[in-house]
Amino acid sequence: MSKDVKPTRKNLMAIEDRIELSERGHDTLEKKRDGLIMEFMDILDQAQDVRSDLDENYERAQQNINMARAMEGDVAVRGAAAALKEHPEITTQSKNIMGVVVPQIESTKVRKSLDQRGYGLIGTSARIDEAADAYEELLETVILAAEVETAMKKMLSEIEKTKRRVNALEFKLLPELHEAQEYIEQKLEEQEREEIFRMKKIKAKKEEEESQERAAREEAETEEPLPADD
Repeated sequence: MSKDVKPTRKNLMAIEDRIELSERGHDTLEKKRDGLIMEFMDILDQAQDVRSDLDENYERAQQNINMARAMEGDVAVRGAAAALKEHPEITTQSKNIMGVVVPQIESTKVRKSLDQRGYGLIGTSARIDEAADAYEELLETVILAAEVETAMKKMLSEIEKTKRRVNALEFKLLPELHEAQEYIEQKLEEQEREEIFRMKKIKAKKEEEESQERAAREEAETEEPLPADD
């Protein structure tokens, strides 16, 4: 890059402005990266808790449904499931975390009372109710896990993007700009030294010419003939 830049003071000033701007941008991106990492660590802790809850809720739901099948039979369990009239509803919104848009998932009609499940109280047992409770809780955990996992992936993607921009400034653009700045400064110093040397030569030549002119005048004056006697 430095070889492609003309060594002029105008270009030097332009590069100095770019360096200042790039350094400010580098500092800003570093702060953003660090802030994103802190936010990511908080989300990561939340994700680990949600994953643990998800595993526990899944195991409990499986145990309850297996128990209901064993006690009531598959036909009764399937009949209770088919009786459901209102299915869960999910809406998505978004929220901003340090410039990163992450989803915010809202769910309704996940948790239901006994009369809302459609199968009624007659002909079913507590085993089916326990299985329904467990799966409703599992579904809520799945929805929360989806929100947290998606947010974590988006945050991680933004962190990687910001890190690449920081590295590009720190290890590529700024070194190239500093190299170009140093190249122009060296060339300008060389030009200044050459100009000083040239001016000295001009001055010395001028002084030599003036000295020669004085010597010639003095010689001419000494050779003037004396006036003749009357």
